Amino acid sequence: MKDLVLIIDMQNAYNEDMPWACSDLARTKKNILRLLDSGHNCVFTAFIAPQSPAGRWIEYNNVNTAINEDEHANAFMDEFIPYIDNHKVFYKSVYSSFGNDELRQLAKQYDRIILTGVVAECCVLSTAFSCIDEGLEFIYLRDAVSGISNETAMEAEKILSYLTPVHGRIMTTDDYLYL
Repeated sequence: MKDLVLIIDMQNAYNEDMPWACSDLARTKKNILRLLDSGHNCVFTAFIAPQSPAGRWIEYNNVNTAINEDEHANAFMDEFIPYIDNHKVFYKSVYSSFGNDELRQLAKQYDRIILTGVVAECCVLSTAFSCIDEGLEFIYLRDAVSGISNETAMEAEKILSYLTPVHGRIMTTDDYLYL
């Protein structure tokens, strides 16, 4: 199987001391770093606010102006900076990683998309649905994904569980690495 590990939005805005802090982020970081060091083909996404928003994205930009304009919040977390030079970064201005056409086309060259990163109930969930829409199998690594809270992350996982095994699987990082 040819897999693409997709590392979604590991930006400072989601660190524990930031406004969009995610739960269990230390665990998620550790497991993503294991994937990066495992030799698997990995790519990153980074969310940037829409420059010319339309519809509800106008309100999104209004509500989140402080974060959108904060360079530190939008930069990659320190742990991942050493990896950026060796792995492609795709920028997006919507929740789904496939909002970046180049990434969507790249993903079609793989058998499975391995989902990691933040935010479970937003960008990761949206990307899983996009995988399904593109006919791609996903593997959601439950211990390499963080949500706003443990409860909401579990709800996202529960939604995805209804789509397995037809469209994808839910696994731990260990289960995936030792397949």
